Amino acid sequence: EGLIEFYDSFRDMFEFFCKNTTIHGTIRLVCSDSNRMKTAFWTLLLLASFGMLYWQFALMFSQYWAYPVVLTMSMHSEPKMFPAITICNLDPYRFELVSEHLVQLDHMAEESIAFLYGINTSASLFHMNEKNIHVKDLSSIGNLSRSSFKLSQNFSLLRTSDHNNRSGKKHSSVGFRLCNATGGNCFYKTYSSGMDAILEWYRFHYMNIMSQLPVIVNISDHEEQIEDMVYSCQYDGEPCRPSDYVHFHHPVFGSCYTFNSKGTDPFWTATKPGIPYGLSLILRAEQKDHIPLLSTVAGVKVMIHNHNQTPFLEHEGFDIRPGIATIIGIQQDEVNRLGGNYGKCTTNGNDVNVKLLYNNSYTLQACLHSCFQHIMIRKCGCGYYYYPLPPGAEYCNYNKQPAWGHCFYQLYNRLRNHHLNCFDQCPKPCRESLYKVSAGTAKWPSAKSQDWIRQALRHQNGYNSTSNRLDIAKVTIFYQQLNYESVNESPLLSENLLLSSMGSQWSLWFGSSVLSVVEMFELLIDTLVLSLLFCYQRFRSKKT
Repeated sequence: EGLIEFYDSFRDMFEFFCKNTTIHGTIRLVCSDSNRMKTAFWTLLLLASFGMLYWQFALMFSQYWAYPVVLTMSMHSEPKMFPAITICNLDPYRFELVSEHLVQLDHMAEESIAFLYGINTSASLFHMNEKNIHVKDLSSIGNLSRSSFKLSQNFSLLRTSDHNNRSGKKHSSVGFRLCNATGGNCFYKTYSSGMDAILEWYRFHYMNIMSQLPVIVNISDHEEQIEDMVYSCQYDGEPCRPSDYVHFHHPVFGSCYTFNSKGTDPFWTATKPGIPYGLSLILRAEQKDHIPLLSTVAGVKVMIHNHNQTPFLEHEGFDIRPGIATIIGIQQDEVNRLGGNYGKCTTNGNDVNVKLLYNNSYTLQACLHSCFQHIMIRKCGCGYYYYPLPPGAEYCNYNKQPAWGHCFYQLYNRLRNHHLNCFDQCPKPCRESLYKVSAGTAKWPSAKSQDWIRQALRHQNGYNSTSNRLDIAKVTIFYQQLNYESVNESPLLSENLLLSSMGSQWSLWFGSSVLSVVEMFELLIDTLVLSLLFCYQRFRSKKT
């Protein structure tokens, strides 16, 4: 009796509630009981208000459970670390272990070009006297060029033609034929450009040849040093140190060096913006044409990226032209994603279902490459040469897997068309730094200064070239400003904002507060208890 108010009837209880509640309009139901029209009107009005209120509540919750986000932008200014810079000489090695096969491939390329276009390219494609790269600690492997591997003649370049139904004109394309293991399913990998077809055909054979090399090759131990490519290196006016770079070899882009790869050395802290405080390099841009049909660009490949990140040079970066001074200004942007219910992202890649094949930090490209390599090994039985291998796998070789090309190109088309689930399995990083790049160029060295600059390089670095040959380039990379823009995701409708919106709607339709909601719950409890008491009394009276 101390908790429940007892009434003689439901009418008394409802009349007491309407007279004493803080919900607006309910008292009119009691005061207008002598006028049934007014009572009906206020009853319908209250019910309509309840309906509109809960309709608004439904809209709010549907919007909240959609987890929309709003982007907020803020500017920050503080000293920060200079980004990692990767440079490549676009001059891939002709390894001694596979040199004979590469020479045979050059002969095949010459015959194919002569067949397609009637051009004799022997003077530019044959390099019998070219210096080959010898890798140490591989004497136990033996001469792989005398192994059982043989270049296949089943992938010859052909010219195909098709008719355009709209114009009626005949269009020709160049490509090569790929078949599955049984030979029952074949297609032509064709290109409208003969140059693209020849380059892709050459790369296809090149991957099969290079798959003969051991998986672990310490290429950094060969006789080439950074001085052979970088004649001068300065950062913030100070000369670079041997500990400032790491060396690796790319099968297409050649010898590569990454400066400030870890981003932990205070030497690379950027305290001032401007050209004098950036990284200045004088580079050898000479192309020895080790493998001319693999790399047709002369110059230097440059990529600006984050620290501890694998540089995917085939997807990003830009080329530096020989005989040119290039000024590159960079500006950093930072993107922070919420993740969770608000979007799919990963903090460090540990929660991603794809096992990364790269030892550096998580990136979207690293995940996509790893995912594709795992699928290819499972579907095709071997791995793509340009991507790392998981333990126990081997690279594709058409002597062992004759149909791997057919399998690879079909899988790659599915990946490019988003038909593989790699894009679903690989989320974007929750925190990501992006670099905006703007560049300017000028002829360098000038006609009046090239003589003494080349003489200075010759005495300092053993540089040997004639003045009429464009084989050096200068590049300067600097922060345009230390201000960086941060783009952050935040919830459009948080819990606090949801409660505030619900309170506003409740006040709009009923002019009441949270205590009014408690009064309604009290009415429900009183109604339930009173119903039980009446049922109990009726049950006892019948029993008596």
